[in-house]
Amino acid sequence: MDSVFKDRTLMITGGTWSFGHTVLKHFLTTDIGEIRIFSRDEKKQDDMRHELQAQYPEQAGKVKFYVGNVRDLRSVEDAMPGVDYIFHAAALKQVPSCEFFPMQAVQTNIIGTDNVLHAAINAGVKRVVCLSTDKAAYPINAMGISKAMMEHVIYANARVAAERGGTVICCTRYGNVMCSRGSVIPLFIEQIKNNHPITITNPDMTRFLMNLDEAVDLVKFAFQHANPGDLFIQKADASTIGDLGKAVQQLFGDTGTHTIGTRHGEKLYETLMTREERLRAEDMGNYFRVMADSRDLNYDQFVVKGEVHTMADEAYTSHNTRRLDVEGTVKKLLTTDYVQDELQNREHKENL
Repeated sequence: MDSVFKDRTLMITGGTWSFGHTVLKHFLTTDIGEIRIFSRDEKKQDDMRHELQAQYPEQAGKVKFYVGNVRDLRSVEDAMPGVDYIFHAAALKQVPSCEFFPMQAVQTNIIGTDNVLHAAINAGVKRVVCLSTDKAAYPINAMGISKAMMEHVIYANARVAAERGGTVICCTRYGNVMCSRGSVIPLFIEQIKNNHPITITNPDMTRFLMNLDEAVDLVKFAFQHANPGDLFIQKADASTIGDLGKAVQQLFGDTGTHTIGTRHGEKLYETLMTREERLRAEDMGNYFRVMADSRDLNYDQFVVKGEVHTMADEAYTSHNTRRLDVEGTVKKLLTTDYVQDELQNREHKENL
């Protein structure tokens, strides 16, 4: 895998957030030529620059920073020359915020993605992997709806790029990434630190659980195996929010639980693969590949004799995947760097 990136340039949009940090951890010590961090927050870029100089003094020079916004096509185009590959992670992803400011989600998640893909195609970028979310499957909230539209923008651009014989564009979809931006786990830990009860919306709600390394592995798998317009989904465990709260308290201390009720735009369970997608999905072991619908608008060319199936018996959801109990959730939490760091800090303070 690393040899594919030998002396190549990888651009990460939204690269100052947790996903970008994890990509750097995976790639910085390889033979990759350059990593471009494209984001709108110059303060986070400066923090990341200093962090890299301290942790990776010999490799930090491989990382170049570009201040820009995916909403601004010119700034995207200015960062694109010489780029071989793109991981497109820039997004508005806070569900309640998007409910109150849906046009902001449209600007970033839909129009911003279209800008990145058009700039990539015109610049001759070889491969683009776009990051989506389980909330795009059967969406009920503004964030999920904007991400669902983003996916359709991806597939349309992938089709155009494939017809030109150029950029290969694909998509990944995954569930809750533990301890990333928007994750409830850091909130639970902070509440316990302050000796406050943790706040749970609905203890019976289920969510997929994966760590940041698994998220990067999914993107790398998609990069290696994608045909134009493919959607890749990782098979993931899930737990109830109630069990997740108990698992965090088992690690950090029991301060009680306060049920506050469902927030704006929340679902009882999440869907990673719809019934319609499951019909054309390929099982690849730890992942599903949902192949693009390659038909055009001339439907009379596609005549099917006999019974026509439009959907599988069930979707792939956080309710019907492998369910972790409290102990299993504790083990999953311990696979994250964030939880390990917090436990070490807690132990250090107790020893002072």
